[in-house]
This record gives sequence, C-alpha cells and structure tokens, in this order.
Amino acid sequence: MDVPILNNLLSIYYRSKFPLSLWCRWVAAGCSPLPLANRELSFTLAEDVYIRYLSIRRAHDLKLLLQKKCPYKIDIGAVYDSEPSISKQGSTVLARELVFDIDLTDYDDVRTCCQGADICQKCWKFMVIACQVLDRALTDDFGFTGVLWVYSGRRGIHCWVSCAEARSLSSAGRGAVADYLAVVSGGESQAKKVHLNSDNIHTSIKFAIEIIDKTFEEILVDQQFFSTPEGLGKLLKLIPDETLAAQVKKSIEELNTDSVLRWKAFEQIYKTFCREHTGNRRMKHLVEEIKLQLCYPRLDINVTKGLNHLLKAPFSVHPKTEKICVVFPAERVTSFQPDSVPLLNDLVDDEAPNHSQAVSSMQESVAIFQQHVFNLEKHTKRKRENGNDTLDF
Repeated sequence: MDVPILNNLLSIYYRSKFPLSLWCRWVAAGCSPLPLANRELSFTLAEDVYIRYLSIRRAHDLKLLLQKKCPYKIDIGAVYDSEPSISKQGSTVLARELVFDIDLTDYDDVRTCCQGADICQKCWKFMVIACQVLDRALTDDFGFTGVLWVYSGRRGIHCWVSCAEARSLSSAGRGAVADYLAVVSGGESQAKKVHLNSDNIHTSIKFAIEIIDKTFEEILVDQQFFSTPEGLGKLLKLIPDETLAAQVKKSIEELNTDSVLRWKAFEQIYKTFCREHTGNRRMKHLVEEIKLQLCYPRLDINVTKGLNHLLKAPFSVHPKTEKICVVFPAERVTSFQPDSVPLLNDLVDDEAPNHSQAVSSMQESVAIFQQHVFNLEKHTKRKRENGNDTLDF
C-alpha cells in the first residue's frame, strides 16, 4: 500500500478505532506502583524509521503522539526508574511483563503446508497447541494471573503476563520460567531435540502431551510428516536405537504413504520392541518425545529472559498484512481464525464491503481486552492495599 494512503488510514484508525484510554490503563497498571511516564514505548514509522525511548504521562500525550507520527507499529518496553525519554540509556529496568513470542517460522522444519511468512488453518493448529499448553502452565503451575493473548498480525502469537508477581521477576527468574517451559531445544544440526531422561514424565509435560493428543491425528493428516522419503528419514533420525530404526524403515516403506497409517505402524513396532528390550531406558518415552518435538511450543527464550526486550503492542497494525493485532481469550483459541481478523482498510472505510464484520470483530476484541484490564486493575489495587505491591527485585 502507498505510504500516503496507509498514513491516512492509520490516522483515522488512531483517531476513531484504537482503544486509546483502555490501552493506557493497561500499560499504566503494568507500571504500578510507578507512574505511566516510566514506561518505554517505541514507534516504527514509514521507511522503517525507528524511534525508541518514548514516554507518556497520560492518555492525551499518546493521542497527540499517534496523530503526529502515525506509527506503522507500536512496541512496548520495560518500566524504568526514571522517564526513558529523559534519561534514555542511563535508566535502570525495574519491571516488565513476562512475555512470550511464538512464531510459525520456528516450525518450518516440521510444517509442510506453508513456509516463512505464509500461514493457513492447517499450520495455525501449532499456535492453538502453543496457546493451550502455555496458558495452562502459566496459570496452574506458576499461579500467574493477568495472562493476555495477542495475535501478532501475521504468523504468530504473543503472550503478556501482567500480574505484579510476573512483572517483578528478575532476569534469572524469567530465565527459570523460560527453561521450565522450553522442551524443544537444539540447533538445525541436531536431529533429536526433546529428551525425557527421567523414569517418570513431569506432570506439566504430561498435560502438554494430553493437549497435543487432542489434535495430533488431525495434524498428521494436515502435515503428512512421514509421507515422503525425506519425512520418513527425519522420523528415523529421532530413533536412537539402530535396530529399531531399521525395523521401522523396512516396515513403513512397504506401507501406503499416509502419515497416520505410518505413525500407527511405528507405534506398534515400537511397543513390540520395548517388550523385547525392557532394559533400554533410552527408548522409554520415545513416542512422547517425537510428539513433543513435532507439536510442543517453540519459544524464543531470549524474548522471555530479556528485561529490556520490546514487543509489539496489542491493537498495533501489521503494516504488511494490514491486520489489527487483536486480543483473544485462550479458551477460544480453537475457533480463532487469522483470516477473520479485522483489516485496517475494512475497519476505517465505511464503504468497504467487510466494514460491518471488521467493526464487530474489533468490538469483540476490545471487550475482551476491557475485561482483562478490569481484572488486572483489581489485582493491582488488592496488592497495593495488602501492602505488598512491590517492584523490588
């Protein structure tokens, strides 16, 4: 889209559709007990002009900034001990939401329907699993509240954990959470990236496998992981025992190329092998390890660990897709469709064919965001009244 046209659409969006007051309340609650002005914002403008260390004191300041700059993208940074717009790099980070960035490009070694920036409903199921697995772990295993899920606008999802307990985590604490949740690890040269070494699988991993199992066969049908010689080769590289790998190769090559049939054949061969080789502990959780490697959330650990990492804001606009970065509840992720996300032009142009649908979708997302902000403000107020709303590390 031409720069003048996009700038005009963004101007209208920020003036009439962007939930400015609600958005500022959310950012301010994430600063508590410090002032809103201590939060870093950044804008990406036309031609990739990047402005860091912006700060606002109230919603009116943001309104003026948005109208003046018409940012193509808004990023949110940490809370500092002083206004970042004044002291810039001399400030010390005091707080930050615990954030997660999951991108479908990190699944390019397993997804077969799309690659790179392309997405479809088939590979979106990886994001569904990621949301369900992480949301359960964050709320049940860690007891965090204020978990907000946001569509990135193109090929992934972002998670913001905004409760005071999460915001006040040190870098080491964030690293511990990230390491706990990171199951798939290793570079491109490493074939097997999941290793469950203990006799008993951790409860959190068991829950993740249960979530994966709900759609695993669907994903096998969609992705056909093992239908090609290359795909079969990848499966064989995940089998640490050469004897079993040879048996699997011989049996599966004789079958129909359908991945569901090949997977069921592999499971049967594996079970027979385990009965005959009871002492082979390396093979005890092989089926679970393969499922996890194919479907478990792939996290950018550095995003989660870094206190000063910036992340695209909710209700920002993706300049390449023109999609609004809408929020959605985890319990509705299975019905979420990236193709139905409101587009900038549809939202601001009253004459656009999909205008009504875009407005309705935006209103629904804002309502979800409003409830999230209300709950976060209640939580923040309660912490303050109890005298333990602290951001000391």
